Formats: sequence, structure tokens, C-alpha cells
Amino acid sequence: MPTVAAQFVTVTQPYKPLFKKSISASPFLKWVGGKSQLLNELQKYIPQSYNKYIEPFVGGGALFFNLSPETAIINDSNEELINAYKIVRDDVGGLIELLRTYDYEKDFYYQMRAKSPQGLSKMERAARLIYLNKTCFNGLYRVNKKNEFNVPMGRYSNPTICDEDKLTAASKALQNTIIECADYKEVLTKYASRGDLVYIDPPYHPISNYSDFKRYTKEFFYQGDQVILRDFIRELKAKGCFVIASNSYCDFILDLYKDFDIKVVNAKRYINKIAERRNNVNEVIIL
Repeated sequence: MPTVAAQFVTVTQPYKPLFKKSISASPFLKWVGGKSQLLNELQKYIPQSYNKYIEPFVGGGALFFNLSPETAIINDSNEELINAYKIVRDDVGGLIELLRTYDYEKDFYYQMRAKSPQGLSKMERAARLIYLNKTCFNGLYRVNKKNEFNVPMGRYSNPTICDEDKLTAASKALQNTIIECADYKEVLTKYASRGDLVYIDPPYHPISNYSDFKRYTKEFFYQGDQVILRDFIRELKAKGCFVIASNSYCDFILDLYKDFDIKVVNAKRYINKIAERRNNVNEVIIL
């Protein structure tokens, strides 16, 4: 039976990633609200040419990996997520070796969950995040107000904890990418300029009393924050950026962006523990 101490195993033959051109990049994490199933819709609105690609709420990065832009800036306020992106970019071999030592086992899961990221190295923090993501309930990343991960263990037959090909392809896609962990306004003010493509996928405006499952940092994203974001998108448009945004399909968002070009799309969300209640929902793409 593995123990948490397994993460300190010494590797005598370090893994050397081979960047296979045949492997296309895709998210290496499961992420609530991820855009993998909407890529065909989003691609309709990608300009034929643009300068930099900027994604200030990167999450799982489905569109980023799909485009694999030559020059990009990605950002998120989730420190653990951003640390994982940097480790995947800078030392995917070491990460793979560490993940190889982890097993899907109840005691190990809850010991790993209880660990404070602040007491771990950056490599150990990245491996912990990926392990919990692959083995927790529905890949849900949720923290309490103390910033403690509190999702129970999921029920899987044999989850893939270390997908070496996916991690290696993601590392290749991230090589020329600036990775930030800051407020989205700070990042866009610093980097966005005329001709850049900016994809904005913020925490969605809740459409029910139970929609806060998408909160993956200790901070909330309130209605007033949505208004500030809308105004910032207007500034980006005035600056000459190509802007695409996503959000909930609801009266508040439709009214907030009534002067924009809004496309309604359908997505299936998988959070409810009862499969029959995992319904299709409408979302919006804002241009």
C-alpha cells in the first residue's frame, strides 16, 4: 500500500520527454466549465491572423491547447493551477517521474488532500494537484474560505493519474508561453495590444442557488465583478483587440452584453452526482 512518503522516491533514470509531432495538445486536467466540447463553436470566431493569444482565466486551457499559439500569455488566480502549468512547461520529465509513484487508494488520497501546499516543493504541489484532479469526485476543484481543498474521493475503476503523452504534448505547447498568476485586469493592462486575440472565460454568473460549484479559489466573482469585466472588454475592443468571451445564458448576462454580438450554444455539464440530472445547458459566446 503506497504512502504519501512515496513522493520522495529517488529516480535513478530520469524520464526524458520526446515531443512527438503526431500528438496534439489538450488539457492535462479535468476542469469544471472546460470548453473542450465547445471548441467547434469557438473556432468559428477565431480570426485568420492575430498577434499574441491572451487568456486571463485559463482554467483547463482547452482553447489555448487547441490553438497552440506561437506566442501566448495565460493567467489564472488559482495559485496551484498556475504552479502546475509552470512545472509542466519547465520540468515535465520530473513531474512524470513523481506521478508514476502515486496510486489510486483511499488512505493515500485523503493524506494527499490534507497536505498543505505551502509545505511542499513546487514539483510536489503540481503533482498533488494533478493527482487530486484525476482521483477526486468529477475532477471538481473546490476550496473552502480557508483555501483548503475539500472534494471527496471519486469512484473510478482505474483512473489514469499520469498521462505521459498528454503531459508531454502540453509541455511542448507551453514552451513559448508567459504564465502569470494575477488579477485579470493587471494582466490585460500589461500585455494586451492591438491585433491580439483575447479569450475571456470568467467564473460564470450563477443561474441557480447551487451554481457556485465553479468557484475554485477562495474568492467569489460577484455581479458587480461581471459589470467591471464587461467594461474592461469594451476597453479591449477600443484598443483594437479581437475579443471572445463566454458566460451563462441568463437575463443578467444577456442584458449586460446587449450591445455585443451574442451567440447561444449548448453544452452538457457533468457535476451532478446523479447522472440523470446532468442536463444540457445553454451558454453564450460574446463577440
